[in-house]
Amino acid sequence: MKLSQTRIAISVLAIIALAILVATTSSCGVINRIRSKNQLNEAARAYREGRFPEAEQHSREAAALDPNNKTAPMFIARTIHAQYRPGVQTPENIVKAQEAIQAYQEILNRNPKDDEAYKAIAYLYGAIKEDDKLRQWIAGRAASEAAEPEKRAEAYVVLASKDWDCSFKITEQPNVKTTSVDPGTNRATVSYKKPKEQKEFDQAQMCVKQGLVEAENAIKFDSNNESAWSYKTNLLLEASKLAEMDGQTEQKAQYQKEYEAALKRTTELSVANQKRKEEEEKKSASPPKG
Repeated sequence: MKLSQTRIAISVLAIIALAILVATTSSCGVINRIRSKNQLNEAARAYREGRFPEAEQHSREAAALDPNNKTAPMFIARTIHAQYRPGVQTPENIVKAQEAIQAYQEILNRNPKDDEAYKAIAYLYGAIKEDDKLRQWIAGRAASEAAEPEKRAEAYVVLASKDWDCSFKITEQPNVKTTSVDPGTNRATVSYKKPKEQKEFDQAQMCVKQGLVEAENAIKFDSNNESAWSYKTNLLLEASKLAEMDGQTEQKAQYQKEYEAALKRTTELSVANQKRKEEEEKKSASPPKG
């Protein structure tokens, strides 16, 4: 009987000890969450006052105190980002941008749909002139089936814009583009000839071909995306220039026809978007009824 009573007593003591441990742990968790919030408040204050390294430290302490705090990782990324100086290409400054990219990437690892983190990384890659990584980054979203169709369209538009720029810089060179004026009609005529370097012509052709695919993909995911249609229009114009340079008269005429059709659609979307914007402005300016 005494042995049974002893076992019961031990069990009761174990239960009490476990309850104390749970209560203590719970209490510590609550205290740490409060401390974490206080650290974030200090981080926000330091950030507003321009003390970014201090703000970063407070943000890291907040994350350490409460690993489940969803706000702390963004505070860390923003405070590191704020320490990067745009336009300064020193090794130390580039390292700071890379640290910010890594911090934003950690946010995306938790929440792949965080648009602020995605755009911040794209901006930083562009700022430190990591063009290949920037293109890979944008192409990753364009190809991601997890991304919303509109977001994929936006990514394809950015890629198309880069390929248009690639061709435009070549076709608009002074030794490639020639403008002449007819004395009789006083009308200007523009003609194009191949660049001296064949590799430039080949580069422009590759960019236009790739850009048109990207513009079409953007339209596929968002058929009313005005920017997508605009870049399709401009890329078709580039294709027309290149066909002229290559002596492909029929091909140039076909590209010109497609260009005019795309321009018509772009204009329609532009007018519709402008009308929608004006209507929204009128609604916001109108006093509420009643």
